[in-house]
Amino acid sequence: MLKFDEMYAADGSVRAQYRAYAEWLSRQPGDTMAKQREEAEVIFRRVGITFAVYGEKDEDGAGTERLIPFDLIPRVIPAHEWASMEKGLAQRVTALNRFIHDVYHDQEILKAGVIPRDQIENNAQFRPEMVGVNVPNQIYSNISGIDIVRAPDSAGNGEYYVLEDNLRVPSGVSYMLENRKMMMRLFPELFSAHRVAPVAHYPDWLLETLRESSPATTAEPTVVVLTPGMYNSAYFEHAFLAQQMGVQLVEGQDLLVKDNFVYMRTTRGLKRVDVIYRRVDDDFLDPAVFRPDSTLGCRGLMEAYRAGHVTICNAVGTGVADDKSIYPYVPQMIEFYLGEKPILNNVPTYMCRKPEDLAYTLANLKDLVVKEVHGAGGYGMLVGPAATKAEIETFRRLLTEHPERYIAQPTLSLSSCPTFVDSGVAPRHIDLRPYVLCGKSVKTVPGGLTRVALKEGSLVVNSSQGGGTKDTWVLEK
Repeated sequence: MLKFDEMYAADGSVRAQYRAYAEWLSRQPGDTMAKQREEAEVIFRRVGITFAVYGEKDEDGAGTERLIPFDLIPRVIPAHEWASMEKGLAQRVTALNRFIHDVYHDQEILKAGVIPRDQIENNAQFRPEMVGVNVPNQIYSNISGIDIVRAPDSAGNGEYYVLEDNLRVPSGVSYMLENRKMMMRLFPELFSAHRVAPVAHYPDWLLETLRESSPATTAEPTVVVLTPGMYNSAYFEHAFLAQQMGVQLVEGQDLLVKDNFVYMRTTRGLKRVDVIYRRVDDDFLDPAVFRPDSTLGCRGLMEAYRAGHVTICNAVGTGVADDKSIYPYVPQMIEFYLGEKPILNNVPTYMCRKPEDLAYTLANLKDLVVKEVHGAGGYGMLVGPAATKAEIETFRRLLTEHPERYIAQPTLSLSSCPTFVDSGVAPRHIDLRPYVLCGKSVKTVPGGLTRVALKEGSLVVNSSQGGGTKDTWVLEK
């Protein structure tokens, strides 16, 4: 299988964007990187950058928390590659927002037969409560995390593909910011030698995007971050972003609805809330509309939302566009809504609900990656080349019983990047999650979160599956 390494060309030479870094790395004493990694771990623990692991318990029965491993060797992207990716991301997210608006309004794409109607109306993430509801700027996904992978083409050159669209409550941006701070703390000399595009302004951009999305009646909008609470796996990020933006972090019990307006309880009385950056799933937002047993949301929130008195970011019902069964249609969305060819390609995808795709998948399970259409975090998937015969047969049965719940894709040879592991510097597979902000304009912070599969040969980069993260450098011209 062809391979592509981010730092080294096939002939072993160092790629242009890495030359200065490779020279610096070659001058480092043997134990320097190990000491710096230890220092980084101590600092991350002190700051509290951990995530909870669902289903795991410690000796006392409490949920376990892990530090996401941080790798010291950055992923470097040259300016011209980033410029093309940035255009592709803006194009894709614009089309996805147009699609979500269309699905809840005129449904032109369904009438044109581009996407089967049942793929939408039978989708668990389709919210009938949002039909006819207008949202500010017609933007549903204000914060999008688009997962990008790189794989060799037939000539061995690296080509970028979109692996997944995360449009509901994409996470991980706090690690992007903290990774950069850590690199600048440990290796300030590297930033003197490289023109690395900054990322520290992301919280300012995020706040600006949220404020731009406020109801038109508000001149000075009040923004809050709604968290499920401290036991959520991403609670550190919720608190971090609220603090960085200078806004209140609230839980559902801190909010109430009165006369179709949302207020938060404060020590000085009630204060009106205009924009809610929610990190709570749709099902838990309003017990009067969705799950009646939810204590994470606020009763009456949807009524205030439909009245246009509060903005929820990302919008309720956005998940209809990041379902893996909808992903194969995104290139057609781009052509349908924008009249353009996609800049970023999808990974070829087999929709197992189609008889011919199912037959191909069942005949080639050992070579394919099979994913649940509603799956996330690296769970509910089969990586054929790394699977046992028993695992393959289990998925064969699942696919036969419920083909509509799965898609399949070829096993891509994800690009690798040198990574500092216990045995020294070795290649490990990576992906990239850039963060795209949509308010009155579309902006992408340069780079994003590079995730790395720390297990040798593994293609699963998710933190819940033992993956780590790297700083991502976009070089300025």
